[in-house]
Amino acid sequence: MPWSNQTGGGGPWKPGPKGPWGQGPSGGSTPPDLEELLRRSQDKLRQMMPGGALGGRGILVFGAIALAAWLSSGFYTVGPNEVGLNMVFGKYEKKTTPGLNYNWPYPIGAVNKLKVTDRNSIEIGFVSREDSRRSSVQTQVDKPEESLMLTGDENIADVKFRVIWQIDPVRPEDFAFNVREPRETVKAVAESVMREIVGRTPIQRILTAERKVIEPAAQDLTQKVLNDYKAGVLILQVQLLSVDPPEQVIASFRDVTAAQQDLDRLRNEAEAYANRVVPEARGDAARIVQEAEGYREQTVNQAKGQTSRFDQVYQQYVKAPEVTRERLYLETMERVFEGSNKVIVDQNGGTGVVPYLPLQGLSNPAPPAAAQGGAK
Repeated sequence: MPWSNQTGGGGPWKPGPKGPWGQGPSGGSTPPDLEELLRRSQDKLRQMMPGGALGGRGILVFGAIALAAWLSSGFYTVGPNEVGLNMVFGKYEKKTTPGLNYNWPYPIGAVNKLKVTDRNSIEIGFVSREDSRRSSVQTQVDKPEESLMLTGDENIADVKFRVIWQIDPVRPEDFAFNVREPRETVKAVAESVMREIVGRTPIQRILTAERKVIEPAAQDLTQKVLNDYKAGVLILQVQLLSVDPPEQVIASFRDVTAAQQDLDRLRNEAEAYANRVVPEARGDAARIVQEAEGYREQTVNQAKGQTSRFDQVYQQYVKAPEVTRERLYLETMERVFEGSNKVIVDQNGGTGVVPYLPLQGLSNPAPPAAAQGGAK
């Protein structure tokens, strides 16, 4: 046995001018003597055993301790933002939740811990870098090979956007085993999706009204493609940072954008004016209708009242025609002479009135003396 032969000469691991493969050690250094290491470990083990002898019982005790220590090394902890993936002989078995967990120790088992709650950001069309002189200031480096895209009307648009994603906590094993370069995969898929959406949309709509529509469309389509790949990636948001025309025509496109904004402003003002005027007109119409209905009710009621009065007068006339005629005559005269100047002459008074007396002067008496003096 090689363990009992402590001073063997010329074994395969014996140091010498050449190694066991017939060539000298690289770098001029001597490789470690494995037999010497084994001999020292056996000597230390004998010192630990009772009586200094390495018997069968000692080997069993040592083996049990070594086995217990090896098995206890399989305990591990998973952080609150992590998910553990247990593997046995390189095959995925299950995922574990945060806390204390156990798996077969190395080399039988292995654990892959993934931070499933951390948010990751990918910038497409540009790269943000910190200023070396001021760490709090970031500079933006454009990448036109990623940002320049062809629109649906054969124009060029400079599109810069950011994708925020995280590992899918429901299927973290897909992220660990199905995709070799997850970050590059997400970037490639997002860029391809954005090029597809921009390629179907005219540039004018991209610069104005369609910007808020592109973000959710790109997010949904990117998520669908990654789900088809079983990438285990969850797309949280697609942020469209800037969409600009090429530098050669950017001034003209800005004029078009300003005109579109003016059009929207005028349309909003017109709608606000209509919202104010139309209710007022409707209110006036309702008021006129109500006034007309009130006038109608008033006229009808007056007519009904006069008819009722005439019927009552007629009934009294039937009962006493002479008295009723006299009363009608007096009431009629009263209404006729109510607003006029009147002079009543009693022909039966005894004195009488000179026939040629100017009666009109009696109805207009002379003004007082004070008034006549003031007039002079």
